[in-house]
Amino acid sequence: MRKWFRIAGFTTLALCLVAAAVAFYKRDEIQRLWAVNTLFDADHIVHNFSNMDAAFLTAPLDRGSALTSELPQGPDMVLPDTVAQWIEERSVTSLLVLKEGETRHESYHLGTEESDLRVSWSVAKSYLSVLFGILLSEGKIASLDDEVVAYAPSLRGTAYDGATLRNVLNMASGVAFDEDYLDYDSDINRMGRELALGGTLDGFTANLNDTVAEPGTEWRYVSMDTHVLGMVIRGATGETVPALLSDRVMQHLGLEQSGHYLTDGAGVAFVLGGINQTTRDFARFGLMVAQDGQFAGKQIAPKDWIAQSTRPSAPTAEGKAGYGFQWWIPRNAQPGEFLARGVYGQYIYIDQGRDVVIVVTAADRGFRKPGVSQQNISMLRTLAQSL
Repeated sequence: MRKWFRIAGFTTLALCLVAAAVAFYKRDEIQRLWAVNTLFDADHIVHNFSNMDAAFLTAPLDRGSALTSELPQGPDMVLPDTVAQWIEERSVTSLLVLKEGETRHESYHLGTEESDLRVSWSVAKSYLSVLFGILLSEGKIASLDDEVVAYAPSLRGTAYDGATLRNVLNMASGVAFDEDYLDYDSDINRMGRELALGGTLDGFTANLNDTVAEPGTEWRYVSMDTHVLGMVIRGATGETVPALLSDRVMQHLGLEQSGHYLTDGAGVAFVLGGINQTTRDFARFGLMVAQDGQFAGKQIAPKDWIAQSTRPSAPTAEGKAGYGFQWWIPRNAQPGEFLARGVYGQYIYIDQGRDVVIVVTAADRGFRKPGVSQQNISMLRTLAQSL
């Protein structure tokens, strides 16, 4: 009996040593998985959104060697009375308002600082739209009516076979995809866990086989459509999205800091939501778009693409917000009014008619509650109109 206990003790010790060795060699993956599983917890979300490199692999977005461009201080705006309550209720972490390129308000909340690299979430989709338009103008991509499989052949035989570039730009691919961030088993959350564990987004996308509509006939918000655009860009150019975006856009904006993209285990950028930048640098990108693709006297993105991509062209339901090429157009929008939007309250709001750019970052766990999205749009409009 004593010998049996001795053997059992040695076996237990051996198993513990094996487990410890596995934990040591897989500690980065385990840490990332834990970070992803607690990413949106109330006690962690604000910190996590400024430290996404603890949960995911990253690739740099090089600011280049240009001098930092000025966002000169203009007269401080008088904030409407409702702003302070909105900031508190919506867990806003930063608010930056530009009028005619001048800073009229800048504030940071919930312990965040101006140097924080805040995650963009789906605001990144609008960055990719700008890059796509640049590559289209360069002839790297031939036509919006080309099928995606012409540039991403690994998608032949999948749900994306038959969809055009225009379809995926418009979020009208017809692909079945569950985008519920609050459902642990949804497609978007399964994708996030695969990303954290070093899986590949290309492989995840190639396993999507179900459709709910013919391409181009119905608008459904499917973030993997944006990943497909990234696959198209990589297939058309043979280059990575971080390298292309750095070269074509970031290095011309006089950014304060080099940011980074979240990536999968193969180093492929999380183009549907993985840009991390300072609030001011988000504003510099927004200012370039508001100026029809021009910044500091240089045309960075084609003027006609900015106009085309930011007008409603997707088959959205009547009475709902409009959608362009990875840009949102709010209901009853004035000419030149559009925005980039990300989950948990991230915004780049642009009103070209008033020459206003507003950046909001947040950690709003109640972003899906009825009326919150429209409340945010109303506040952004109120801020723009008060200048």
